Amino acid sequence: MENTLKFADTHEWVLDNGDGTVTVGISNQAQQLLGDVVFVDLPEVGDETEAGETFSLVESVKAASDLYAPVTGEIIEINEELENSPELINESPYSAGWIVKIQVADMGELDNLMSGEDYLAANEE
Repeated sequence: MENTLKFADTHEWVLDNGDGTVTVGISNQAQQLLGDVVFVDLPEVGDETEAGETFSLVESVKAASDLYAPVTGEIIEINEELENSPELINESPYSAGWIVKIQVADMGELDNLMSGEDYLAANEE
């Protein structure tokens, strides 16, 4: 799955839905570093995002971590399942654990993100 995703250096992944929207979550590496996720502070549908700016917060048993918008746009959907089951981020970071969907202002911003291969290479210990 990581081959079809783009990644921000702040560990968010982006899936181009092919209709001017993207789905956003956090990488497997990020969820492993966080540990057991216990809470996700979801933004509101209609909120505007600015690439590189904070749009959400994930809390784990170890720490709280800001999430940064990988693209500029408008949040059109949130993963309401995370309100009752934040552990989905740990269990399925690339599918059931998605966080938001964004209507992207400029799809060209996706070119600023890393491929899955580049992201893994940059984050190998």
